[in-house]
Amino acid sequence: MDFTYDSEQQALRKAVNALLTRAYGEDQRRTVVAGDPGYDERTWARLAEMGVLGLPFAEEDGGVGAGPVEVAIAAEELGRVLAPEPFVETVVLAGGLVASVGTPGQRAEILPAVSEGRCVLAFAHAEPGSRWSSEASAVRAVQAGASWRLAGVKEPVPHGARADRLVVSAFTDGTTRLFLVDGNAEGLTRTGYRTHDGGRAARVAFDGTPARLLGDKDTDRAGDIERAQATARIAYAHESVGAMDTALRMTVEYLRTRKQFGVTLNTFQSLTFRAADMYVSLELARSTALWAVLVQDAGGDVVRAADRARLQTSRAGRLIGEEAIHLHGGIGMTAEYKVGHYTSRLTAIDHILGDGDWALARLAAGVGAYETVDPLGAPYS
Repeated sequence: MDFTYDSEQQALRKAVNALLTRAYGEDQRRTVVAGDPGYDERTWARLAEMGVLGLPFAEEDGGVGAGPVEVAIAAEELGRVLAPEPFVETVVLAGGLVASVGTPGQRAEILPAVSEGRCVLAFAHAEPGSRWSSEASAVRAVQAGASWRLAGVKEPVPHGARADRLVVSAFTDGTTRLFLVDGNAEGLTRTGYRTHDGGRAARVAFDGTPARLLGDKDTDRAGDIERAQATARIAYAHESVGAMDTALRMTVEYLRTRKQFGVTLNTFQSLTFRAADMYVSLELARSTALWAVLVQDAGGDVVRAADRARLQTSRAGRLIGEEAIHLHGGIGMTAEYKVGHYTSRLTAIDHILGDGDWALARLAAGVGAYETVDPLGAPYS
């Protein structure tokens, strides 16, 4: 299996890296995340100008028509510098739902605006007390003539306070359906707050809020939600790989330059072994994430591939994040030093849309579906 990027993909990677490195070099990220909306809207606009925000959308929907690999490249570069832009949340997850479920009119209305950076979407699905389900229960939808009204609470909703429009899951007639809600709709209350990794989330309350059905079929959308979440988990896996790569590089450079007892830290074999373990974990996570995006590109079982990528990046992220802080010593614990922020972001990603233990349980539950094969390759009877 060839994991090598072609020349156009390499050019995309370099262009996105150059833009984000300029935007978030030195202490610029700390300044940006300290204020609202938690990311740099000028950088968001420049990503739109480069076509990054339209990567997964078809050309007829105002997008670029690129494949999952290009989306993964962009996500990895965002993770490399801890760029706080809501790329996965707006483009991959919420935008992906509109692209896969929406009517031609809804796609024409929303996706070009997302691609051009004029509309920030958020997927309001998680509910208090729920745990990474693809179904909705706390928010109810009631049809009143030709319109719909929503009631209930969604939390946390990443970037829900800033979003111009919300894609909302709601329970009605025994099924989960998807709705579009304008950011200024009546009966909509959004309470935003800052998350531990510098991001933004919100408590979104609906009180008879008017909504439009996403799509033209009265059908259960739990399966569409699960596939969209799986696609987002693969993108998050690549964002994690970018963050882990930088954390490892920072740690190796620290070991090469920091002196103790008159010699650099990389002189001590035990520390070098720990850095080597970090490298092995990173490369295993990288290859699994790349495999998952190729499964997605080939139209394979994206849900199972996403679970495998989540499990591997979860384990690697914890190891690399903790070891990066430990090997930096006291300075790694300070808020002024970047390595702790990488660990915080890796931890946050691990708890978005299902953590590693959750993915492991799902994978274990499906083991019985496989044949048992003996060492010679013949299935056991």
